[in-house]
Amino acid sequence: MGLRLGDTAPNFTAQTSQGEITFYDYLGDSWGVLFSHPGDYTPVCTTELGRTAALKDEFAKRNVKVLALSVDSVESHDGWIKDINETQGVEVNFPIIADPDRKVSEAYDMIHPNASVNATVRSLFIIAPDKTVKLIITYPASTGRNFVEILRVIDSLQLTANYGVATPADWKDGEDVVVVPATKTEDIPAKFPKGFTLVKPYLRITPQPNK
Repeated sequence: MGLRLGDTAPNFTAQTSQGEITFYDYLGDSWGVLFSHPGDYTPVCTTELGRTAALKDEFAKRNVKVLALSVDSVESHDGWIKDINETQGVEVNFPIIADPDRKVSEAYDMIHPNASVNATVRSLFIIAPDKTVKLIITYPASTGRNFVEILRVIDSLQLTANYGVATPADWKDGEDVVVVPATKTEDIPAKFPKGFTLVKPYLRITPQPNK
């Protein structure tokens, strides 16, 4: 059975394009994004890794460290990174894990045999500083990821981890949020002094508390 939300993310030691890393040590107290690619020198993956590199500052300001993975070798990664830098106008600045023995892929259930018996699907895991899995998104090999959505979800996860709120459909950082059902309506003014709107007894809207 694969990983589920709330599970502890498996630790591992692996060779990468930036040398050997141990996953937990690499993350330290940061949030983490670990995502897999079907293979090196593939067109969609090239654009995805380029986009990740271009968003370096956005990940950094959220205290997020990123790692990519494919089942190819470090040598293959090194050559591919040159192509990514050239074609996407970036500098890949994060490790790409080499997983030729599939150990990391299998630990994270990144290989779906009905899709491919030897290539990883586009799995993505967001991992909190306590090393628990907070989000899992899986795309087919043919569909590139939406990095605006990935950053939006990180914003939501970090906000909701620290305040008694949830984020509604299509929410973006800075917009109103939902007070969680565990907070009684009579307790909202003390907890959320910016005010709130009672739409229904179970639907209470308040301005984002950290803005």
